[in-house]
Amino acid sequence: MVIGIVILILLARIIYVPKDFGTQERGYMYSYHRAGNEEEWKNFPVKYRGSDSCLECHEEKGTALKMTLHGLIPCENCHGAALDHPENPEKLAIDRSRELCLRCHAELFMPSSGRNSIPGIDDGEHNPGLECTECHNPHNPNLEEM
Repeated sequence: MVIGIVILILLARIIYVPKDFGTQERGYMYSYHRAGNEEEWKNFPVKYRGSDSCLECHEEKGTALKMTLHGLIPCENCHGAALDHPENPEKLAIDRSRELCLRCHAELFMPSSGRNSIPGIDDGEHNPGLECTECHNPHNPNLEEM
């Protein structure tokens, strides 16, 4: 029975998995993908442009931010994907939600990672119901309060 199921799975794989699916000649660098649709992905619009593209217009803000504890975080993590920016500045709505800050600042204990070096808060105790940005400036987290 088990051997029959294994054979059935292998036959289904032969039928459904495209012949060009795999790691290709570059190995696991790009993981598993279809070589036949690489052009399709090259033509797919890039949503995230990277912090360097932000610095083209916001150099002063970006340079100042790099000197803070949040300097390693890409701009688009908080400001959203820069796909159509600056053509459509409304696209970059700033996420000021408490949940965004808690992605890194929830109080956790992870002994095998560098996570413990990030200041964490008890979400239920530390100003519940308030957005973090009401008291803290994310562009200058070295300051305790705004």
